[in-house]
Amino acid sequence: MVGDKRRILWVDDEIELLKPHVIFLKDKGYEVDTATNGQDAIELVKEKFRTENYDLILLDEMMAGMGGLSTLEVIKGIAPDIPVVMITKNEAESLMEDAIGQKISDYLTKPVNPSQILLAAKKIIDGHRIASERVSRDYVSEFREISNQLDSDLGYKDWIDIHQKLTYWEMEVDEHPETGLRQPLMDQRHAANAAFGKYIESVYKTWVNQKTDRPKLSHEIFETFVMPKMVPGKPVILMVIDCMRYDQWLIMEEFLRDIFAINRQFFYSLLPTSTPYSRNAIFSGLLPLEMEKRFPEIWDKGTSDDDSSRNRYEKELLTDLLQRKRLRVDPKYIKIIDPEFGKNTVSNISSLARLPLTAIVVNFVDILTHSRSDSDILKEIAPDESAFRSLTRSWFQHSYLLDLFKAVAETDATLIVTTDHGSVRSLRGSKVLGDREASTNLRYKFGRNLKCDDRQAIFVKNPEDYMLPRRGVTINYIIAKEDFYFVYPTDYHKYLEQYHDSFQHGGISLEEMILPVVTLDPK
Repeated sequence: MVGDKRRILWVDDEIELLKPHVIFLKDKGYEVDTATNGQDAIELVKEKFRTENYDLILLDEMMAGMGGLSTLEVIKGIAPDIPVVMITKNEAESLMEDAIGQKISDYLTKPVNPSQILLAAKKIIDGHRIASERVSRDYVSEFREISNQLDSDLGYKDWIDIHQKLTYWEMEVDEHPETGLRQPLMDQRHAANAAFGKYIESVYKTWVNQKTDRPKLSHEIFETFVMPKMVPGKPVILMVIDCMRYDQWLIMEEFLRDIFAINRQFFYSLLPTSTPYSRNAIFSGLLPLEMEKRFPEIWDKGTSDDDSSRNRYEKELLTDLLQRKRLRVDPKYIKIIDPEFGKNTVSNISSLARLPLTAIVVNFVDILTHSRSDSDILKEIAPDESAFRSLTRSWFQHSYLLDLFKAVAETDATLIVTTDHGSVRSLRGSKVLGDREASTNLRYKFGRNLKCDDRQAIFVKNPEDYMLPRRGVTINYIIAKEDFYFVYPTDYHKYLEQYHDSFQHGGISLEEMILPVVTLDPK
């Protein structure tokens, strides 16, 4: 805690010459013990261990008797979590590597001045506290700015900006939960999604019926972001990671910055934010109503809406798109559903990366999202968005997908990564009425005589206005706003409880609609 004494052990066989440095640290509020040799230092660590352990050890590398590296090895065996800063006159690279291999926290070369020592101590002992205070201070200022934005007349670029800011702060608060900012940040996210739902309701029909003054939408991804990269002799890989939120991409990006030059842009998913509409739009370059007219075998006149059956034609849709754009390319299409097939794809990437165009669909994030809804264990592991991000990180850093990225980085291919839609944590039930033929989706439905609270959803009376498949002359759609999910009156409380706190997609929220499309060029 702030105000507690922070304890430092400084080990140096010439510690008498460093007394001014020690006094300087004490004046700055640190409690400093000293030792002139490795054996005394080890005894002090043993004495303090499990009681008032040291917060930092400053360790001279070249001491008479037991040297610094030998002392370090013994200390790490007693108290492996104590940070150690090695101080030495020797700048040999091999020595640095030996010290780093024993997990030192920092490395300083003599002569050191008091400011260097203070900076090292602050960074290691007080760094997290200082960063937490900065997060708290800066978010208070940002909170006011975002609140003022939400009260103004916003356009689609403003909403992208708000979503980026909120996501940034959510990830900052993940690192500093002690700030107590999680609840106010969640409240601001809810307020933003409420305003965003009203915004989308007011503009979406215009967006899908004209091309000016609007964002890029799902069906324009290929023409806008992929086609310009398709030049002779330059392979392109389009990777669509199903159901990937912006925050999940940022986690993945952390592992990729050293191997790729990254250019991140944004688009808006089509409605409903579900695979049959948004992902088919990516591969076809068509709005859903246009797909229904051109490919009636995909959009039958019935009311069933099975995602697994309606995304079976992605290669055919992509081939048709290329022909319409007069691109004489035979695309390679790969869908990765299980890790074993993912590993095989990694093995084959060098040959795939020589082809003009490869499209890869990765389904794991979608599987992870839906598995959490069905698994009490996963819900316990990932009870909220923060933990879900942590689960994503744990999976990705050990996954075939990271290996796939690394393999692509060894080629000359341009990699374009995007997603079809995100997901939102659904916390509020919305009672819906409809006949037994209505679709079963939780965040959107289509059927006859659908009714729900119009404050909680968009009611689409005429599907053609929204460029949605007609299916039949009496079909309507309802699309949930914010974090609502649809529940029928029959066994209402049973299903309300069953789907409460699950991640779903298909509706209108910042997380589902505002999505990254990222161009990665190997460094």
